[in-house]
Amino acid sequence: MELHRGRLIDHIQLVVADLAASRRFYEAIFKVLNIPVQSNSPHDFWADELFVSGPDSPEAAGVLTGRHHLAFQAADRAMVDAFYAAGLEAGGRDNGAPGVRARYHPDYYGAFLLDPDGNNIEAVYHGEAERSAPSVKLTFEM
Repeated sequence: MELHRGRLIDHIQLVVADLAASRRFYEAIFKVLNIPVQSNSPHDFWADELFVSGPDSPEAAGVLTGRHHLAFQAADRAMVDAFYAAGLEAGGRDNGAPGVRARYHPDYYGAFLLDPDGNNIEAVYHGEAERSAPSVKLTFEM
């Protein structure tokens, strides 16, 4: 099977009720997933394609987003386990402990947490696979 990643989604925005609580949660899970969290504003932060803001940010227009399911790629099963532990420690709630989800495919190993706003956040490892590139890299002037 051949899967393509990095072509469909440019970015996703979550508007959360408590930006500080969400930042603690996402910084904890992204640390174990080796994804840096960045910000240049007190109203938001981002990690790769995920943009998170509070309702007072100009982009949010005062409206919270609804419940979403976001799945992040892990490099191995240990990273999925670490994601789950770090997320629980940072205020996430259990929504499915780490384990094989054979109904998706035989090597699907995932864990699910609810973030502070109730979004279903997952880390998944699909088993050994060859990647054509570690990521899609865009370079531009600001």
